[in-house]
Amino acid sequence: MTAISHHAALIYTMVLVSASDRNMTDAELRRIGEIISDLPVFADYGRDQLTQTAGSCADLLDAEDGLDRTLKLIEAGLPVKLRETAYVLACDIAAADGKVTPEETRMLEMLRHRLNIDRLAAAAIERAARARFAKP
Repeated sequence: MTAISHHAALIYTMVLVSASDRNMTDAELRRIGEIISDLPVFADYGRDQLTQTAGSCADLLDAEDGLDRTLKLIEAGLPVKLRETAYVLACDIAAADGKVTPEETRMLEMLRHRLNIDRLAAAAIERAARARFAKP
């Protein structure tokens, strides 16, 4: 297994959540693009690499033991200080289309455990994502 950059790990995290219910919605894909354009953590990432990075993640997920291998790469690619960031991004993608499916909820739980996100911190992050994407 080849190591991935922190950029790729964050993108893999977002793709993983979006694809978890087998329906990558336009809202989720649009949000991924916005995140990569707007967040300082992606300031030195070439946006033209997004399609290739997301495709690499999709290919990996299609392989045998793809989910476990992807989670291991994400964990290895993220320094500890970016693990909560990854969870924030995951929650934003799950909430982006206005509904969080049971599959997305399960994926968030798996990410939370894999990245060792404190349950209280995770609850605050999840609540903030719901508030950001709430509609009247």
